[in-house]
Amino acid sequence: MLELNPRSSVPLYTQLAERLLASIRAGEYPSGEAIPSENELSRVYDIGRPTVRQATESLVRRGLLERRRGSGTFVREGAESIDLFSLGGTLASFSSKGVTLTTRILRRPRLVTVAQEHALSGRQVFFFSRLGSVQRRPVLLERFWFDAEVFPEFDALSWSGGSLSEAVRSRYRLEPLSADQSFEAVLPDCEEAKLLAVEEGQPLLKVQRVLHFATAREAVASEILCRSDRFVMSQTIGGAFG
Repeated sequence: MLELNPRSSVPLYTQLAERLLASIRAGEYPSGEAIPSENELSRVYDIGRPTVRQATESLVRRGLLERRRGSGTFVREGAESIDLFSLGGTLASFSSKGVTLTTRILRRPRLVTVAQEHALSGRQVFFFSRLGSVQRRPVLLERFWFDAEVFPEFDALSWSGGSLSEAVRSRYRLEPLSADQSFEAVLPDCEEAKLLAVEEGQPLLKVQRVLHFATAREAVASEILCRSDRFVMSQTIGGAFG
């Protein structure tokens, strides 16, 4: 059991909420089953019951847990699981579950030079961002950086809100072979919170990914901010990026 970090800028109750959410995604707490009691979580993580209550209450508000009087707190049944983190593409991940994800371009592709701390630092890239929604409710904020040498004239690519993976495959004949990925819980800034229709104090799942191709390593970087209050994000590694 990993300890919480009291020195982190992320509140303890948020850290615990994300730990519980990760356990739900991993199947440790299956749909319909109870999670540990507040007393047990307080003892395991060495935190007060009010902090535990804040954590579980945040997951109740997000629709992932439910309280049953006299019985405890349970994982809500029927939570939809989306394999967002595979190489199969964002639209394909939702479509495979019978869920329609619509996307809207926020910033059209433009040529920029990447800052030093970025995965593609020092290169010229095409940067753009888009917002993904399900039934008109925003669920994903995606940002992309495409190496301009590998993807020349990327800003001329027309895919009309469809699959970015399919458009790139058709134009450049390239398929991602592997990816480096990292995951963390973050608090959105004012603009991100507004776009995703959440409060600034509501944690989001941040996925950072760098894609490797047969002829070019580290050719695409992406960052996804995910609302996890409606869909449980799962992971199956295996073959695109949008």
